[in-house]
Amino acid sequence: MSRPLALVTGVGPGTGSAIVRRLAAGGYSVAMLARDAERLASLEREVADTKAYPCDVTDIEQLDRTVAAVQHDLGSPVVFVHNAVGGAFGSFQDIDPQILERNFQVNVMAFLHLARRLAPAMVERGEGTIVATGNTSALRGRANFAGFAPTKAAQRILAEAMARDLGPKGVHVAYVVIDAVIDLAWTRKRYVDRPDSFFIKPAAIADEIWHLIHQDRSAWSFNVEIRPFGETW
Repeated sequence: MSRPLALVTGVGPGTGSAIVRRLAAGGYSVAMLARDAERLASLEREVADTKAYPCDVTDIEQLDRTVAAVQHDLGSPVVFVHNAVGGAFGSFQDIDPQILERNFQVNVMAFLHLARRLAPAMVERGEGTIVATGNTSALRGRANFAGFAPTKAAQRILAEAMARDLGPKGVHVAYVVIDAVIDLAWTRKRYVDRPDSFFIKPAAIADEIWHLIHQDRSAWSFNVEIRPFGETW
């Protein structure tokens, strides 16, 4: 039997790669989208049943061509994980408004465009899963998070609107709030004095997304918050 297909955006060295590895290990073929063609090619060589599609998700024409290529090469995804993220720190007075607009394109508009292209086949099939990865900014706006918190809040509300529309049609939509610092090389350098318990592991995030994708439809989750046991919240 052919493997079901997942499409994952934002395939970087942390969460995105972990999601790809988990899905591939679980029996999926995975279409990987990100801007870094070299990184994608390296991951494609390392992980079986994956295929790289270098793409800037803010370029709608490029996004259309990429989705068409995925569908031609591999078929219609039954899973779509939007992990691409745009972020910038600063107060509302400090940020460049164009940066906020760019982050909105990554976090909200790309999510919208991809879901509009991929959901119809899921609805026709009567099953499928759409997951967006977010962070605490989707729930509150701190002073120095003005550069992206508004876009993550909009992303979560968009996902909820999608969930209410698609759920009765058999398509599960979920939003994952990652309330933690992700364990990456650069975050370890930035928080050098923090213990291991301060960080969330990319593989653990991927495991939770795997769980969401395979929830029984009698008990679907929408808002899911994950954090290390030591996190103050």
